[in-house]
Amino acid sequence: MLPQSLPQAKNFTAHGGEPSLRWGMLGTGWVAGYFSGSMREHSAQRMTAVASRTLARAEEFAAQGGIDKAYGSYESLIDDPDIDVVYIALEQSEHLPWGLRAIAAGKHVLIEKPLATTASDAQTLVDAARAAGVMMMEAMWSRYHPHTLAIRELIAEGVIGDVRSVTADHGQAIAADPNHRLLRPGTGGGALLDLGIYPVQLDSMVLGAPSSITAIGALTESGVDAYSTLVLGHAGAEQSTLMTSIVTHTPTVAAISGTLARVEMTGPFHIPNGFRVATPDLFAPTLTWEDTTGVGILGGFSWEATAFATFVGEGRLESPLHAHEETVSILATIDEARRQLGAR
Repeated sequence: MLPQSLPQAKNFTAHGGEPSLRWGMLGTGWVAGYFSGSMREHSAQRMTAVASRTLARAEEFAAQGGIDKAYGSYESLIDDPDIDVVYIALEQSEHLPWGLRAIAAGKHVLIEKPLATTASDAQTLVDAARAAGVMMMEAMWSRYHPHTLAIRELIAEGVIGDVRSVTADHGQAIAADPNHRLLRPGTGGGALLDLGIYPVQLDSMVLGAPSSITAIGALTESGVDAYSTLVLGHAGAEQSTLMTSIVTHTPTVAAISGTLARVEMTGPFHIPNGFRVATPDLFAPTLTWEDTTGVGILGGFSWEATAFATFVGEGRLESPLHAHEETVSILATIDEARRQLGAR
């Protein structure tokens, strides 16, 4: 039997007592643009500096985004004493060296997903951040969206019963572009690290680390994983099926199935969105949850920025919703799947 209503989870709403931090950003790609724009529009955080490999590009980006300072090197921004947080929006293979550099400078660090290209490198970042006593977080923005927080509350309250499976997919038609960064081996290319991490992290959030991993799929001509399906077993009777691809655009939907009800996440499930709850009865009515915050689509980057500042204000060194141990574990799952596929 469905509940009378669905929870309106506590959101990471701006101006809720979190400190207003001074942020500096490494990188000027499209994600960096949306992140700084959403921060400016929907948060109390301040993007005060941006760095690129060329000063001209940094100055252009700063002028477009209303950012005060522009640097022609990443080192110059990291060494700026007026920066509290370094947000790293570079290619995946650059996350480890520049994350370590920012940590060594005593900065708090938000690193775009994946935190690193292997679990071992992620652990290196974790160890460094803990030793330095700085807050570090993977920018897994999905964890901080209102609909995700509401789903966590539903599961915690036992509304859907014991979870038995997670099904999720995320595919985009990227491989048609021969120059796309995801086709380059050795830099974090392939579907799993960039897109498949969303289904894997959802499964981890709900069911924890898998006890068994089976991956089937294929590689591109360059040797990165083109598409794959993962079947993850867990300690009990739980089994999940996750799919990712850079060959074709898939629905990018997800479902969390319990013994009492099922949560169906609207596609794309990894962006601010809604969901519905259905019982096992095929013809029973469903309950629908809608995001009423008015912060839509890529404005959702602001939720993780406010969450990060909240955690800093609380004196935390890691996210309580996405702890370091889990971040490393998710990458370990991807490591094993890539190993089985023979990906470079």
